Amino acid sequence: MPEPRPARRLAGIAPFHVMAILARARELEAAGRRIIHMEIGEPPFATPEPVIRAAHAALDRGATRYTPALGLPALREAIAADYAARFAATVAPERIVVTPGASGALQLALAAIVDPGDGVLMADPGYPCNRHFVRLLDGVPRLVPVGPATGYQLTAGLIAEHWDARCRAVLLASPSNPTGTLVPPDELARIVATVERLGGLLIVDEIYQGLVYDGPARSVLAQSDAAFVVNSFSKFFCMTGWRLGWLVCPPGWTEAVDRLAQNLFLAAPTLSQHAALAVFEPESLAILEGYRRTLGARRDRLLAALAGSGLAVGSRPQGAFYLYADCSALTDDSEAFCRELLEATGVALTPGCDFGEHRAREHVRLAYTASDDELLEAVERIAGFSRQGV
Repeated sequence: MPEPRPARRLAGIAPFHVMAILARARELEAAGRRIIHMEIGEPPFATPEPVIRAAHAALDRGATRYTPALGLPALREAIAADYAARFAATVAPERIVVTPGASGALQLALAAIVDPGDGVLMADPGYPCNRHFVRLLDGVPRLVPVGPATGYQLTAGLIAEHWDARCRAVLLASPSNPTGTLVPPDELARIVATVERLGGLLIVDEIYQGLVYDGPARSVLAQSDAAFVVNSFSKFFCMTGWRLGWLVCPPGWTEAVDRLAQNLFLAAPTLSQHAALAVFEPESLAILEGYRRTLGARRDRLLAALAGSGLAVGSRPQGAFYLYADCSALTDDSEAFCRELLEATGVALTPGCDFGEHRAREHVRLAYTASDDELLEAVERIAGFSRQGV
């Protein structure tokens, strides 16, 4: 009798290579080594105190039952009000679906859109779950190579060039993981018009939306209501472990997404939803703005310090908390480079192979979430390692 086998779709869903780096880093720490962590995409700050207080208050009053699948009405209204106040975007609360993390939001959007064989255009490099979720639905992730010339972002021209009859949607990320770059507003307008002209749908990942350093944070929703928009309480709002995100649906799509949410996860965590109501209070926003300024200063220090390290940043990141660095002067195997760097220096980075195929072996991602002193020390260790040769 043949052995049971996993579903064939799993062959196209790779693990996160960074998890092996993290596991080895933890082993080295347990053995007494001091590790500088620049591999994990998690803000280094505590959840704001008003959010913690709101969670305690919710527990005290027994708010532990299921919420509607679309989320607490009060939270959906608060998210809509925040779009109007901070991004000049008019979004009806009825279009907002609260989800278990941004991953839940992305799953809902893709499940509502993608049939087997449908193509979804996305930038390469890009966040790995984007392509893996498309494969989970038996769709076809269409990776479009991008580089510094376009800020590692898709453009309207690239979308038109790569679009064909099998394409169903385009997925953008602004700011992007792993590059931290943005789609400029004028290019975003051209992309919206191009996708509409081609008869496709647009999904925009705005998970790092509040973490922008060289100008105001923006949303595609200020330009168009035709996009699915994925967002999260994890990054700007510093609620990673609370597992809470949201999806903004185009008009007419909420009922379908509601049916999916009921069947996939019923509802987002109730305690997290009550706590998240407090992130929009002035006290919380002031704390979060201080966090944002700190990360922006760390970006600038790290960019300056990398000169002479052997790592080259081809496009200045405007948001998130990552640098995507070309390491081709040092190695043609970024995964091996990250393993050897960790063993030799105690600096943990993410290899480019997690983020796609285009020049992936020639890039690494650095998260500037460590302290200023640790970041500068990490660069010194990397530079010393580079001088010795890989």
